[in-house]
Amino acid sequence: MGTVDIHSHYVPSSWPDLGDGLPRLRVDSEREAMIMIGTKEFRRVEDNAWNPHVRLADMDADGVSVQVVSPTPVFFAYEETGDVALHVARIFNDIALEICAEGEGRLLPFCQVPLQDADKACAELDRAMANGHRGVEIGNHIGDRDLDDEGIVTFLQHCADRNVPVFVHPWGMKKTPRNDRWMAQWLSGMPEETHLSILALILGGVFDRVPDTLRLCFAHGGGSFPYWMGRFENAWHNRADLIATSEHPPSYYLNRFSVDSVVFRPEALRLLVDTLGADRVMVGSDYPYPLGERPVGAVVDKSDFLSDREREQILFRNASTFLGIQPPI
Repeated sequence: MGTVDIHSHYVPSSWPDLGDGLPRLRVDSEREAMIMIGTKEFRRVEDNAWNPHVRLADMDADGVSVQVVSPTPVFFAYEETGDVALHVARIFNDIALEICAEGEGRLLPFCQVPLQDADKACAELDRAMANGHRGVEIGNHIGDRDLDDEGIVTFLQHCADRNVPVFVHPWGMKKTPRNDRWMAQWLSGMPEETHLSILALILGGVFDRVPDTLRLCFAHGGGSFPYWMGRFENAWHNRADLIATSEHPPSYYLNRFSVDSVVFRPEALRLLVDTLGADRVMVGSDYPYPLGERPVGAVVDKSDFLSDREREQILFRNASTFLGIQPPI
């Protein structure tokens, strides 16, 4: 025991049908359900998405002491009005507390907010945190508004002021004829989305404006960003006329965010450690979905290049700091 899993999701089996094209849940049995978008099937889920006892048993099997439980992004409702998204968020956040209440203190709920409306997002964050949430998960964009959008920056500033950890998850990949096969939206689009949003934080001047007390973590190892960090740095220096819009070169900001470890191969994890430092990587699993890692932390266990201290940092120490909890040792 000892691992802290920073990245998992849930779907409540009690999710109500809110109509108006919002995602709904077709419950097929006590153990299976289908997320529906209108009349189309989106994703099949099983009871590990909502049953805390199943989740705890899987955590025990994988040696996970603490798990962050975040919304499934399809329920963000960012395409709706702020009022509708607020209604969805309040229901989702309250059900999350019910699920995590049976988690023996090992399940830490992260809320969602109507990010398209900064005032409503800040108010719902405050309500959720007061009720027992431990952080917030946000999508990486609102339509064409990226993380350097003024409203989103206002929300990130609010999170910094409230000392609330923020987990950023890619979502809303646009469907095209080229990516509408082989799960390409998830295999190619998601890494691209995260990469683009990290660029927006740097080149959009967000890190120059928001205090370094903001606790920010990106899913899926930061997408394709770590691999292309050298290209980014090179472009900043050699095409300053186009992209040197931040006060400092990109490498200056690498200590301003963390990433999870859902990269599956030791070679990829080594790139993260070499690029960001072992103090900026935390175990994530993407549980309970098929594209996640089981056993949780397997890539860390297989990475023999890590020192004992680096292994501890990635398995639980960094996440404990990020979450503001005692290390589970």
